[in-house]
Amino acid sequence: MQEDNLEKQLEAVLFWKGEPVSIKKLSQIFAKTEEEISASLKKLEANLSNRGIVLVFKEDEITLGTSKDTSELIEKLTKEELVRDLGRAGLETLSIIIYQGPLTRVEIDYIRGVQSTFIIRNLMIRGLIEKVPNPKDQRSFLYKPTFEMLSFMGITKIEDMPSYNEARTEIENYKNNQIKEEQNIEQEEINEGTVHDSE
Repeated sequence: MQEDNLEKQLEAVLFWKGEPVSIKKLSQIFAKTEEEISASLKKLEANLSNRGIVLVFKEDEITLGTSKDTSELIEKLTKEELVRDLGRAGLETLSIIIYQGPLTRVEIDYIRGVQSTFIIRNLMIRGLIEKVPNPKDQRSFLYKPTFEMLSFMGITKIEDMPSYNEARTEIENYKNNQIKEEQNIEQEEINEGTVHDSE
């Protein structure tokens, strides 16, 4: 992979992720050393110096952000976004996070069937959801409702949401059934393999 091509691909991955990514994770994605990734990121940072997009570094993580020159425009657009209705996609995503969360962005995308990066960002800007470290995978985040969202809804705990317990029970039953089905399929495949071996 040529260096300039690596820079382009790094930019594309950071844009697609829409959230901080560690150098270690980028190293795994591109099968490159962390030193090579860091060198390409520095070149990408230089190439973006006169653009509206910049690289934002925090410890060993990187994400794309907007430049200082565009701060007034972004602030204006953010305010306009905050006064708009959430829309169907926003309400759908918020409902998924409320009733099935905490969830990773990948899980939210899978449930919705489409990428949710900008919807999630919108909900975070409004203070309705927040991201927290994923205890099972430090390379990703979990999204969950904020205290502000609960206050806005006029409830004191998430369990007070309409039909919350029933929905969670249905979700858990569905997940358990899916696991059982997968286990049954695996067992059938093992049994079929055993039969063929005995023949």
